[in-house]
Amino acid sequence: MGVLVDGFGRRFRYLRLSITEVCNFRCTYCLPDGYRKTGAESFLPPDQCERVVRAFASLGVGKVRLTGGEPSVRRDLPEIIARTAGVPGVEKICLTTNGWNLERQAAAWRAAGLTNLNVSIDSLDPEGFRRITGHDRLASIVRGLDAAVALGVPSVKVNGVLLRGGVGRGFDAFAEFVRDRPVAVRFIELMRTNDTTAFFADQHVPGSVLTAWFAERGWTARPRGLDDGPAQEFSHPDYVGRIGLIAPYAPGFCDGCNRLRVTARGQLRLCLFGELGVDLRDLLEADEPDALQARIVRALIGKPAGHRLHEANSGDTRQLAQFGG
Repeated sequence: MGVLVDGFGRRFRYLRLSITEVCNFRCTYCLPDGYRKTGAESFLPPDQCERVVRAFASLGVGKVRLTGGEPSVRRDLPEIIARTAGVPGVEKICLTTNGWNLERQAAAWRAAGLTNLNVSIDSLDPEGFRRITGHDRLASIVRGLDAAVALGVPSVKVNGVLLRGGVGRGFDAFAEFVRDRPVAVRFIELMRTNDTTAFFADQHVPGSVLTAWFAERGWTARPRGLDDGPAQEFSHPDYVGRIGLIAPYAPGFCDGCNRLRVTARGQLRLCLFGELGVDLRDLLEADEPDALQARIVRALIGKPAGHRLHEANSGDTRQLAQFGG
């Protein structure tokens, strides 16, 4: 088995595989006008998704996250989960979802082999949730999350984007949410994309506002695992769950990068905020695993040391749904 290491000595054990660009939410920080089709939606079919996973697993990747867009708009999502779970070497089969279908589909996803679930909830206030997402679905999403916990999904997490209007009382509400729930809430610092420059200027707050909140209330940092994502999680003896922070503008954020991305159209992205990518689709369609692995390994030569968000440079990323966040 080979390994994936770039020119900076970073080892890659984690693949984020987007299976669609389509999303049925209209989140203010991503798709405020809703999803708009651009060209043919020739997204990877299940067999090609499996070929991607097999190639990366043969190179030492043991954690695969299925993303979008919203992955559950695909009716074949359970099949894709099952195919991923059947690949030797893959130990963690993860899904990031806005929760639209969670209450209805949690059992099917778990039966297919899902081990890790991330649910996007940006506010626990129903009106705030509706204002951010364009949908009044909060109660159903929370029921679905609780169902996933009851089904024994080993890792259930909540993702929330850190917005100016959600600090303070918003943190307090999520702390109460995890007081008795064995889940982790992670706040993601708002990132500038090419379509959201004005929104970013109005709503961005630094991750330090949350770390200050942690310090004032006695939350302590937890160690990170080798295949963990970029979140730094914190725990407190009075709470069953955890709260974390993903702070892409913090110094050294990219130093420990351990993940690569493949888009729904079969393009390897070396950085979420990079430019262009490496096309894998021809080798996926031809089912040439050796050549596919070789192309992936060669591509890592071009992986940059880090993003350029500090320079207000988002690469060619228009919005996060474009490449799977």
